[in-house]
Amino acid sequence: MATSQLSRKTGVIVGDDVLKLFKYAQEKEFAIPAINVTSSSTVVAALEAARDKKAPIILQMSQGGAAYFAGKGVANDKQQASIAGAVAGAHYIRSVAPIYGIPVILHTDHCAKKLLPWLDGMMDADEAYYKEHGEPLFSSHMIDLSEEEVDYNIETTAKYLKRAAPMKQFLEMEIGITGGEEDGVNNEDVDNNSLYTQPEDILNIYNTLSAISPYFSIAAGFGNVHGVYKPGNVKLHPELLNKHQAHVKDKTGSKDNKPVFLVFHGGSGSSKAEYKEAISNGVVKVNLDTDLQYAYLTGIRDYVLKKKDYIMTQVGNPEGEDKPNKKFFDPRVWVREGEKTMSARVQEGLVDFNTANQL
Repeated sequence: MATSQLSRKTGVIVGDDVLKLFKYAQEKEFAIPAINVTSSSTVVAALEAARDKKAPIILQMSQGGAAYFAGKGVANDKQQASIAGAVAGAHYIRSVAPIYGIPVILHTDHCAKKLLPWLDGMMDADEAYYKEHGEPLFSSHMIDLSEEEVDYNIETTAKYLKRAAPMKQFLEMEIGITGGEEDGVNNEDVDNNSLYTQPEDILNIYNTLSAISPYFSIAAGFGNVHGVYKPGNVKLHPELLNKHQAHVKDKTGSKDNKPVFLVFHGGSGSSKAEYKEAISNGVVKVNLDTDLQYAYLTGIRDYVLKKKDYIMTQVGNPEGEDKPNKKFFDPRVWVREGEKTMSARVQEGLVDFNTANQL
């Protein structure tokens, strides 16, 4: 089982434990869902799902999600809300994750060039935490310079990996653009050719980054699009990922059939067959966001519609004019309904990605 590979069995894992978990995932052909969290409520929903399905989980915060964690009323002109929110969320997750009895990778999502001050601030917090605890605050970060020139993307990613390496911190990077729109990053009008990464680029990245540290993963484009789409509207080619692995193995002389840790972005709406093929080709992490946002809504939506006559006033409902409604409008009641439906959807992902019962 996966926990047999880990020195830390529960709570946030880092460094070699993340490396071992990813390699074990490749061997057993499962991928770990990466759940975008924006609050303690969404954190709980994801952790419950992983606990109940006996699976590891990745919890990640985007720049916008981190700012939301700090509060929408806080200024963010210098990324101060996103930095503070990410750090607060990280400490919260570190505090509660161990009681769920599962290993958790603590990650941050897409960081484009204009958001690099956010990454800088989080890594400042990582280094401070490392000095005190011997490990970074976050297990890993993602730097996404896929919209920039390839040379700049690789050089800048390498610079950040050099900073992360002494802490044994993972860095995820993206090459090839993920289409669609997510969290304010809009790639809906990009050329379709930009959605497909070339094997030569993967090899170049692998050679550059592996010389610095083994703690990195690559989100390679194979037609991925953020958001929800109708079947057939997006042409995914997960077989390209196998070509990437074979090319790196051939050119580096690696004995490993899957030398690269790959990441699947823009997975909402993909078929189970597409997930399975991608995972068989070395994908260890699959992002889930859009489907979960909708799942969270459905629980609250259905509760409000069902209990409409009990939440229009503080007192008075169909059972009597003097009947109090506190037990119906208490946020712990209706927010919990969103947690339940989100958790159920996370469990679906854990089954689809073969992550369930890996602990």
